[in-house]
Amino acid sequence: MALDAQWAANWMRAGAAAMAENRQRLIDLDRDIGDADHGENMDRGFSAVVQKLDADGTPATPGDVLKLAAMTLMSKVGGAAGPLYGTAFLRASTAAGAAPELGPAAVAAMLAAARDGIVARGKAEPGDKTMVDAWTPAVEAARTAAAAQATGAGVLAAAANAANAGLAGTEPLTARKGRASYLGERSAGHLDPGAASTVLILQAAARTAEEAA
Repeated sequence: MALDAQWAANWMRAGAAAMAENRQRLIDLDRDIGDADHGENMDRGFSAVVQKLDADGTPATPGDVLKLAAMTLMSKVGGAAGPLYGTAFLRASTAAGAAPELGPAAVAAMLAAARDGIVARGKAEPGDKTMVDAWTPAVEAARTAAAAQATGAGVLAAAANAANAGLAGTEPLTARKGRASYLGERSAGHLDPGAASTVLILQAAARTAEEAA
């Protein structure tokens, strides 16, 4: 099966399962340097995406699925995560366009558009200890994999692995954006919860793409 609308819907469902499974972990990470609501917000938001898919059925294209996710997350997720992930999926939807399937280059472009949307919305840069520290290496790895003729699933696997390394790299950083920045030097020594949820999202994308191959 190709990276089509059904894959995109499966990605959202796998993402919802990952958020439910990791809800407490994300809460704990956010409690360390934030307001402890990230896990609850992400779980609620992705559950709402699945409910929308169940109610309305799978849209026609991957881009349509991503747009559905964007609108749902924007309306259901509180805190900073809703606008950031909503913008990410909306930009990804625009990048995917009306294509019925996404090839490797399109997957890389979709991830880049998502990252660029987060940067535009949150004004964060690599090194600020935010989800951008997971998204940026993911985009770079995806582009490299696509250029090396990897499959779409391979591009997503490379992105997920790079995001996970980026997450680990947030631990020693001092936060310069968001609520964590209020802690100053005390924010060092903790993983960024937004980077952690980014990893879960990209791992879900890679896992469902591998199953679709």
